[in-house]
Amino acid sequence: MNVHIPLGKKTLVMGIINVTPDSFYSGSRTQSIEEAVERALQFEELGADIVDVGGESTRPGADAVTADEEIARVIPVIEGIRKRSNIAISVDTYKSNIASRALECGVQIVNDISGLGSALTHAFPEVEPPDESVPGWQQFGRIVAQSGAYIVLMHMRGTPSDMQSRTAYDDVSREVSAELDLAIQRAVDSGIARERIILDPGIGFAKTAKQNLCLLRNLQLFRDKGYPILVGLSRKSFLGVYTGREAADRLASTIALNATSIFQGADIIRVHDVREAVDTARIVDALKNG
Repeated sequence: MNVHIPLGKKTLVMGIINVTPDSFYSGSRTQSIEEAVERALQFEELGADIVDVGGESTRPGADAVTADEEIARVIPVIEGIRKRSNIAISVDTYKSNIASRALECGVQIVNDISGLGSALTHAFPEVEPPDESVPGWQQFGRIVAQSGAYIVLMHMRGTPSDMQSRTAYDDVSREVSAELDLAIQRAVDSGIARERIILDPGIGFAKTAKQNLCLLRNLQLFRDKGYPILVGLSRKSFLGVYTGREAADRLASTIALNATSIFQGADIIRVHDVREAVDTARIVDALKNG
């Protein structure tokens, strides 16, 4: 796979395609393969650079789904998008067999919320590896490395079902940074080229509202590592802590913090509302670069 995502030239917009019945924002859920494919094509028309297809909700308290169920949800959608578009596709998964199937279908980015399992305080539920002599995270990494795809290494502690009980940090920015260093090392040890690594501080994953803001203020700490930065804060619950609004009414606060994130150094913003995000990225890029 000869993959190139134009990182660094402009802020990229990643549109969220949730093939799930239980994602936290009901407006992001799709009810069928056809609806998910059409939404991806609409996102492309609105200016999205990447679509991120996920078949398992990672909202706080969410339960894991089986690999078979996840495959049944995401692979037909990826195939449908690829038949009709050349837009860059990301698959949101921490399971190696879903990543492998998705890469075979033309995915260019694997978005791994577990950061190759590196920043977890206990074992992440993984599919049993076929070769038990090789750790599951290493097999996952090798699959990505052999494909030539990009990998997003996100920070999280625990799993979606218990992560919000794991928010004890002395210095959240420095500890998240150090734990992402472990993820980077695992990626490199599995053969993933450094230029294929993207970092995500994991806004909303095992962090309090105040900690999320602290991470956004300190994005430069992560940029100093030399990797592109992805920020995903769209409509998340911490915005409601400060605005008092439910997910359906958090577009304004999302736009505000996406703009701030771009100023602070984000290279990719992951969003539900592509039209508004594209406009945000364009105007902030113009202000930064003008």
